[in-house]
Amino acid sequence: MSRISKVIYEEALSEIQEEYNRVVKHHGSVSNMKATLLHSPAALRAVLEWYTLFGKVKPVIGQRLSILFCNAISRENACTLCATYMQKEIVDGGENPEELLLDERDETIIAFGRQLAADPNRVSEELFARLRSYLTEAQIVDLTVFGALMIVNNVVNSALRVEVDEGLRAYTIQPEIAFAGSSHFQNDREAL
Repeated sequence: MSRISKVIYEEALSEIQEEYNRVVKHHGSVSNMKATLLHSPAALRAVLEWYTLFGKVKPVIGQRLSILFCNAISRENACTLCATYMQKEIVDGGENPEELLLDERDETIIAFGRQLAADPNRVSEELFARLRSYLTEAQIVDLTVFGALMIVNNVVNSALRVEVDEGLRAYTIQPEIAFAGSSHFQNDREAL
């Protein structure tokens, strides 16, 4: 159960309703995460910058790899909602998330995403050199901030226990399986 209520349009103040309408206009609907963040329009706008960076990263590495990058981050952070959303995107893209065909570039970018989530202080020189062989400095900056904003999404959804949206339920991941290799999931389980 979510720790923070979702904003209900009919019950919201007029300035929150205006923000709600902007979300619908730009994103088509208000997800559970967005409805939660609507309690603070400033927080919502900060998190929605993910879409701005997605627009910058997607033409460089493609939609598929952008989603796989976010999936790696979400799984490393053990974020059920985000990993479920990414799983839906992978499946809807025609792939089996457990049988992905990856080339060296894909593997490098996915490894970078995992490492950003696990411990950005430990991005190795070897991994960074491989990343640099595929991307310009400006593209690496965009990818890094895009990844950081994905981590923000993970933190918001996990800390506030935002519920998986109804439209994602058919794609819901099983945390015990999906996050078994995640260092964050292992640390959480050991803390219990």
